[in-house]
Formats: sequence, structure tokens, C-alpha cells
Amino acid sequence: MYIVQNAFFSSGNHWSMDYFESDTPLLKAAIRIVRRLTDSGHQALLAGGCVRDALLGRKVKDIDIATAARPEQVEALFAGETYAVGRAFGVVVVRMDGYNYEVATFRADGEYLDGRHPEKVSYADAAADAERRDFTINGLFYDATSREILDFVGGRDDLKRRYLRAIGDPVARFTEDRLRMLRMVRFASVLEFDIDPATAEAAAACAGGLRLVSAERIAQEFTRMLVESPRPSVALEWLDRLGLLQQFLPEVAALRGVRQPPQFHPEGDVWTHTLMMLDRMPRERDATLAYAVLFHDIGKPPTTSIGQDADGNEIIRSPNHAAVGSEMAYEILDRLRMPAELRDNVAALVRRHMTFSELPRMRKPTLRRFMGAPTFKWDLALHRLDAACSSGDFSVLEFAERKMEEFKNEPVLPKPWIMGRNLLAAGMEAGPEMGAWITRASDYQLDGRFASREELLAHILGEWRSGVMPERLETSSAPEEQP
Repeated sequence: MYIVQNAFFSSGNHWSMDYFESDTPLLKAAIRIVRRLTDSGHQALLAGGCVRDALLGRKVKDIDIATAARPEQVEALFAGETYAVGRAFGVVVVRMDGYNYEVATFRADGEYLDGRHPEKVSYADAAADAERRDFTINGLFYDATSREILDFVGGRDDLKRRYLRAIGDPVARFTEDRLRMLRMVRFASVLEFDIDPATAEAAAACAGGLRLVSAERIAQEFTRMLVESPRPSVALEWLDRLGLLQQFLPEVAALRGVRQPPQFHPEGDVWTHTLMMLDRMPRERDATLAYAVLFHDIGKPPTTSIGQDADGNEIIRSPNHAAVGSEMAYEILDRLRMPAELRDNVAALVRRHMTFSELPRMRKPTLRRFMGAPTFKWDLALHRLDAACSSGDFSVLEFAERKMEEFKNEPVLPKPWIMGRNLLAAGMEAGPEMGAWITRASDYQLDGRFASREELLAHILGEWRSGVMPERLETSSAPEEQP
């Protein structure tokens, strides 16, 4: 066992243990729990990720506590302040000063028969508890009483060299809980660590087991890779290299090698283009943008064809890939059990990403309706990334920004002048035709053709009574061939 006191070193850089001496409310409340346990004769330690993040100088978001006290002893010591979340595994949640802390009894796990939970646990000491954990960097403890780091698994050395290594036999760790393979990739990409070759080889050998993990658990880990990683491409490359991506996102794995017209995409194939965009996302990002970037060209593998023009020059086309990709994106996110709002927004962004280039040629009603969509802030971000990682042409983006400036003193989509009740009062029957007339009135209003609601209503009723069909003023479609 390693005991590290007062300082921590990595690659010649001094990493202090200042966090453990701080007075943040989260830490102060955790120390109160530890002291109540230790004052009652039970060893209690801060455990796992909070110790890792503190030593790395990362923000500590939550703190777990490991203790020799049994669950019933914890509940007795914190009567009225606990609730059980995993009592069968020795875990009790203690609420202190408005924060929730998982307080887990030191344990050794029995056999994992379901690939997620041990069939039984036995209470043990801190050393045995460290041995049951996933990776060495997550097997560290902090003793607030002696102000020491306790290391039973070599986590200190792996933190020094920024190395991710399974505790014990990596095949056993990944067989116990198959999600650990995705957690490994997430830690490597978020912390920017290398992966121990033996641990990576074991993940590749066990990759097929990921198919037995629930979609919700997979989605949670993968979303964190996309949102939290400084360079999400690192996660995607690891997932693809280890055969994990094919298990839950074969459509994304299929992007590799799909060629694109070099005049529009000098950067390379769809895989390269997509990974470049992921890495160019702003550091503070949300899942909607991340998945829109990942899936924006997901329709290219099934739609891309390579032919020749009359002069024998090669032509690469991906007709209708935005519409195809929109349906694929929706189906994938539904398969991953993602929230309905995210599914809808990402599908819309994928469908609209080619239409965005048509903004300067849109009539005013269509432009304002496009810019008034709830996804428009993501449309802008997606187009900016798309242009930056391909042609470098930002002219459409600049046009959109100028229009946003023009519209800033008025709503992009003003309150409609003509409503169904106005047309009903004039004798029009409710139904699909009325909806078409309302849309036509909205187009006229956005186009600025009439100075008042009264003029617009009179014109619409005149057209209706004369038998004019209520088609839209115009339609705009995205170019089929241009990538």
C-alpha cells in the first residue's frame, strides 16, 4: 500500500492536496459525516472518483464515502437523515446540509451472473474494497483524520503517468460489469489519459458483451463522452478501434471510408469530417448539438454513389442524405431511449442542415419561418462547424447573422394577424383547407405585403371567395447533390 501525505507529484508537476483542506460546503458536509462515523469507532474514508478528481485538480461534483460501519449502524448514527438505495450492497444515502452522500460499507463482491450486479457481497476492509473497483485511479481513498491518501492498487502511479488500467484481471472486470468498457473510454477521453494495452485488449475481446447492456446505460455513458470530452474524436476512435462502436452505433462506424467530393470536403471522408466537427464544438456544449454534429451526415453511407460525368470525371453524390439521415437519427436516438425532445430536435437539425445553405435565396416568409424555429440556435452552430471543417465558406452564416441583427428589434415570427376564428366568422369551414389559408396569410404577413390585419384579411377572403387554391407562396428545398 502507498500512503501519500500532504503532496502529490505527476510528471514533475506538483499536485497539491489543497482541496482536502478547503472549506467548500460539499467537502465540509462530507467531513461531518466522516467524523461522526470515526467518533463512533468506524473507519470512514472519502472514496473513488472524488479523490481522483481532487488530485487531478478537477472540480469535485460529488463525494462518496466508504466505511467499516454496517448499513444498520450508518442508519442508526444518522437517524432521520438516511434512505436506502442499495442496502443489499451495503449502500445508504446520508443527507447532510442539503447534499446527498452515498455511504457504502467496505465490501468484497461475489460472482456477477447478470453482467451488472454481484450475486452476493461480503463485508470486508478498505483493501478488499479497493480490489473490487474498476480502475486503479478510482481505487484511491482519502483519510480525513490522518490527512493521507490510501492506495492499495497502484492508482497513485497511474495518475502520475495519466494511465487507465483495470484493477486485477481486466477480462474479469469487464465480465462483471460490461458497461465498464464504455466507462474506460469515457475516462480516457474526458481525462485525456492513455489506456493500458492489456486493459484495451481485454475490452476488445469482451466487446460483444456490450450488446447485453441496457440502451439507457449505454446512452448515458456515450452522451457524457460527447459532452464532456475535450476532444470527442478520441472517444470515437477508441470505440471504433476496440470494436465497441459497432455494438451499439454501427451507423456511425459506417461513416469511415465514405468518400466526399474534394471540392467541398478537402478534409477527407465522412468519418474524418464528423470527428473534426466534434472536436471543434464549444467546450460548453449540450447533447442536442453533440448528437446533431455526430448524425448530420449519417445518411451519407446509404445514399452515396460514385459515377462519372460526360467527360469521364468522377462525381460523388449523396442525394437526399439529409432527409434519410433525419429518419436514421430519430430511429437511433429512439433505440437509445433518449428523451423525445432531444430526438425531435436532432432529427430536425439533421433534416435542415442542407436547407441552411439556401437562406440567401429564400423568400422573406420562408426565411423568417426558418429562423423562427426553436432549433435555430443549433442550426447556426451546426452550420458554423460544418463550414469550418470543410469548405471554410462562412458567407451563409454571415448572411444569417445580418438577418438576425435586422430582426433583433422585432420578433422573427410575429404574432399572426389571421387566426382560425377570423376565417370561421367569415363562413369558412374548419379543416385542412382552413389551415392552408392560415399558412398563406402568415406568408403574406411575413412578406410585408399588407400594412394592416384588416387589409390582409380582406385579401385572403377575396382569394377564397374567388376560388383561388391556398397553396404556399413558394417552397424551398435543399440542393440534392451538393454535400
